[in-house]
Amino acid sequence: MTAAWPFGTDADEHDPLTKLRIPVVTSFNPGWRYIAAYIGVDISRYSWGSRERPTDAEAAMLASYIDEYIQYFLGDRERQHMLKRPLDVEGRVVTRVFIKYGPADWGYRLVTWQHGPLFVPGAPGSESRQTVGPLSLEQVMDRDHGIYPKRWLDWKAVHPEVFPT
Repeated sequence: MTAAWPFGTDADEHDPLTKLRIPVVTSFNPGWRYIAAYIGVDISRYSWGSRERPTDAEAAMLASYIDEYIQYFLGDRERQHMLKRPLDVEGRVVTRVFIKYGPADWGYRLVTWQHGPLFVPGAPGSESRQTVGPLSLEQVMDRDHGIYPKRWLDWKAVHPEVFPT
């Protein structure tokens, strides 16, 4: 672990998404409090995951999701401090871990979830998929912002290059 990369094996330093400040984590319970992360699924451990990577458009959405949190919750001083690290971590955040199940098929979980569904929607073949089919990354993000929908909808409206729908 170096000062330049303090995250050790918690996140992949050499993944291309890291350049966009998107942590690619190795666990559904990362040790650092990332604003949001993408789990690079190891099929041998999680057979229900997909090796398919986020598209460029999906990567832009993940980066924008992180930016929305930063702009809404952090002041200028906190933002400047955050930029000193290669990934965005914040002590008060409850990390969202996004997973890609397949083409236009995403889920997420909060690292604090201990009971109930571990992912929304659940993995392919799970009971929750009977009522909620595959969801795009944008639909999953919309579900995550159910508590503050106006704030999220306003963010998407001023970022049509990322959220064209």
